[in-house]
Order: sequence, then C-alpha cells, then structure tokens
Amino acid sequence: MLRLHDIFLRKFILLFGTIFLILGVVVYIWIKNIYIEQTKIDLLHNINILSQGIKDFNNLDEIVSQIKNSIGLRVTIINKDGVVIAESDEDKISMENHSDRFEVIHSKYQEYGSIVRKSDTLNKMLLYVSKKFTLQDEEYYIRMARDIEQINEEFFYLSLKIGILFLFFIAIAFWVARHISKKVELETTEILTFLTNLTKHNKNITIESTYSYEFHKITQLLSEVSKTLLKKEKQKSKYTAKLKLSNRQKDDIISAISHEFKNPIAVISGYTQTLLDDEDINPVIREKFLKKISSNSDKLTTMIDRLRLTLKLEDGKQTKNFTKVDLVKITKIIIDDLKISYPHREIYLEADDIKIEADETMLRIAIENLVENGLKYSQDDVYINITNKEISVRDNGIGIKEKDLERITNKFYRVSNNTWNNSLGVGLSLVSNIIKFHKFKLEIKSIENEGSTFTIKLH
Repeated sequence: MLRLHDIFLRKFILLFGTIFLILGVVVYIWIKNIYIEQTKIDLLHNINILSQGIKDFNNLDEIVSQIKNSIGLRVTIINKDGVVIAESDEDKISMENHSDRFEVIHSKYQEYGSIVRKSDTLNKMLLYVSKKFTLQDEEYYIRMARDIEQINEEFFYLSLKIGILFLFFIAIAFWVARHISKKVELETTEILTFLTNLTKHNKNITIESTYSYEFHKITQLLSEVSKTLLKKEKQKSKYTAKLKLSNRQKDDIISAISHEFKNPIAVISGYTQTLLDDEDINPVIREKFLKKISSNSDKLTTMIDRLRLTLKLEDGKQTKNFTKVDLVKITKIIIDDLKISYPHREIYLEADDIKIEADETMLRIAIENLVENGLKYSQDDVYINITNKEISVRDNGIGIKEKDLERITNKFYRVSNNTWNNSLGVGLSLVSNIIKFHKFKLEIKSIENEGSTFTIKLH
C-alpha cells in the first residue's frame, strides 16, 4: 500500500502532466496564430511606408529590389487591371495577370487581403498581404510576402525559449511539490508514532506541529486526546463510557468525511486515469471528462472551505466585512444557481425590498445551505419568505425528529439512519455560526414526515 505522500506526489505529477500537455498544445496553436497575425501587421506596416514613399512610377523596380535586399521581403506592385508593374523576385514581364489572386481581390473591398499559399513563381509557401493605394488618381496594389518556412523557423526558436521557461517553472513546481510531500511524510510519521505510543498505553505524551493550520489543529486535538485519556485512566469507572462515546464520534466524523469526499475523489481519479490511458480519446469526450474533473475539484474545494470557515467562526478568527446587502438580490442569485443543480424543482420567493448590514458572502452561504437542504430532503417545492424581521425557508420534506432538533446545529453531528445527513455534519453548524456572527437568531421548527421551517430572525 502506498504512503500518503507517494499518492499525493504521483497524482500531482499525473494531473499536472495531463493539464500541461493540453495547455501546451492550446498555447502553441494560440501563440502561433498570434505570431502569424503579428507578421501580417508587420507586412501591412511596411506596405504603408512604401505606399507613402512612392510619388511616381520612376525606379519602381529599383525600389522593390532594395526592399528585398534590405529586409528580405518579396514585393509586387500591381495595377488595377492585374498587370504586374514591379516585382522584386522575378521578371515582371513573364508573370501572369494577378487580378484573380485571392489577396488582391479581397484588398479591393477590405482594408487588406491576406492568404498563405504556394507561389508558382518561387515554388515555396508564402504569406501574402495585399493593400490598395492611390497614385495619380489611379488604383494600385502593393503586395508583400514572407517565406512561411522562415516564419516557422523563427516561431520554432520562440517556442523553444518558451518551452524551456515552462520546463523551468515545472521543475520549480515539482521541487515544491516534492518538498511539501516530504514534509507531509514527516508530519504523518510523527502522528503515526504518537498514535503507536498511544496504543501502547503511554498516555502521558504530547505532540505539536507548526507546519500548517490543519496539522496544528490535528496535533492539538491529539494532545488533548492524550490528556483526556490520562485523566480517564485515573477514573476507571467512567473511562469505558466516555471512550465509547469518543470512538463513536470519531467514527461519525470519519464516516461523514469518507462519504462526502469519496465520490468526487473517485470521479477525479477515474476520469484522469481514462485520459492518461487513452491518448486518442475523442476531443468531445475529453472536454466532458475535464469538465467533470473541474466540477468535482470545485466541490472538494467548497467542502474544505466550509470546514475552514466553520473552524474560523468557532475560534472567533473571522474578520467582519459588513456592507449594505440587498436580501432579495442575493436570494434570487441563489435560486438561479440552485436551479442549475435542481432543474425540475420550484423555489418560490415572497419578499419585501429589504437591505441590511451584513457580510454578503457569509449570509449567502447561510441562505443557500438552508434552501439546498430543503431541496435535498423533500420532493416538493421550497418556499422562501423575506420580511424586515426575518428570513424563512420552508419545505414539505422528511422533517427532523424532535430528539435531533437540539443537536442538529452541532459540528459533526449527523442525524441517525442517514436520512437527514446534514452534509458532512457542518452544514447547519456553519449556518448557526454565521447567524451568531451576525448576532441574529436561528429558529428551527420541524415535524417528522411533514416538513421543516428554518427562520433567521434579523431583530
């Protein structure tokens, strides 16, 4: 079985490599198109300079030859009938009429005409740009061309430089990931050693980590567990009951996290492996898989952010960012967002035009949690009512048992039988903490098998 840091490192390399390959191809094509467009602009710039410098028909052949010798561009001057009157690379007398050339035709009606095609005269692929100008009240066309092979060669060296730069950043990213992986390995090894000692009845020990907030919280909790177990060791009569309770709570937490995280992680891993195994996969299917990976990554991020926000609120570390919030406006946005996930459900809003001082982001999280709970645990419609005194969300769903009502907002508390699982056990806990943060009040009324009403009292 692989260690945690090995799994992290391998998945990082596989996912990052796949994304880099896709982005590399897209960026290569995109930059090449930009480079071609920039070449067109350069050719147009040279055409404009040349057209302003031509005052009469004297020495046209000499002028285009000088341009050819100085900047290496093929220059052709054509009259309105398509006859070549000056040419830098070939004998103009032997050249065909150019009135039917794509770039010349388009430059008659547009600002300029351009095309990449093979030159029958020079027997090579060229990028042509043609533009109309007026001399002595007559229309003429200046056409300049550049060798595509030369453009590709210049672009190759540019791409090589960009590729080297990319590889440099990849090397840095790999080094950082490996460094993080090693540090995670050390931290987890210390935790495993601590747990090993704990299982050997060595309860009088502590552990501390300053590597990250999460490890700090874990080690802090483990140290507290150690102290608690030491106290329980001295109180044999109470130890068994408390230990069973503690184990059940930990099992609930692990079960909740496993249940919520297992599906998106499996989706990300499955689709990523499919993309890696099948390099010739249909582009449409590839895009679909990548969207699935992205959406499930966002889902994991959202769950983690909710856990972190809950901890911040409980620790009193969340800073206030109160502004004037339009309750109707943010509720309508929430309804629109949820209808994407629940397209066949109706959410009814009855509201006064209310604006209050609040943290818009957190208040939106609270309302969205309550509305989504109503959608999850009922097959009927959800009703939202907003007045200057309260915000209420009502559903006609499965309801909550009376014995669970008092504890439903506790962190990691999950209603029995998993019929009302409170989304990792932090959903209503987070809502409750947000309401307390705003000094509002949350009231819950529910009748089993009839429905629930969640009310945020604003005053």
